Amino acid sequence: MGDVTIPTVLVVDDEPLVRTMLRTVLEQAGYAVAEADDGYHGLAALKRQDINVVITDIMMPNKDGIETIREIRRDHPGIGIVAMSGGGTSGDMLYLRIARALGADRILEKPMLPCELLDAVSSIRSDQPAALPVD
Repeated sequence: MGDVTIPTVLVVDDEPLVRTMLRTVLEQAGYAVAEADDGYHGLAALKRQDINVVITDIMMPNKDGIETIREIRRDHPGIGIVAMSGGGTSGDMLYLRIARALGADRILEKPMLPCELLDAVSSIRSDQPAALPVD
């Protein structure tokens, strides 16, 4: 039997409580999780680690989710992206639609149910080509 690589999800959000909640849900589902508190740190993490999926908030200081998505698509086109934003206002939905147009694979409104989060991540993972075994 070959080594099974655990998929790694990078959670990018400026709110520590949100990152903790998402980490807990993802780790319980069997994912490895990395965290970043803004787009700058998220992009730096992509250079240091093998990341399969990025979950990014849209509204963050320093580098927001829209800029982050654009750079991920440019520099790491194979990585799956879930964009999320505080649900309920029309402005948030506009930003989520923009994120989708710029390359986010899935969009989620906060707060989301754990099953919605896991569905978004697993649907992206199933769309990605399987890694070839290394001899």
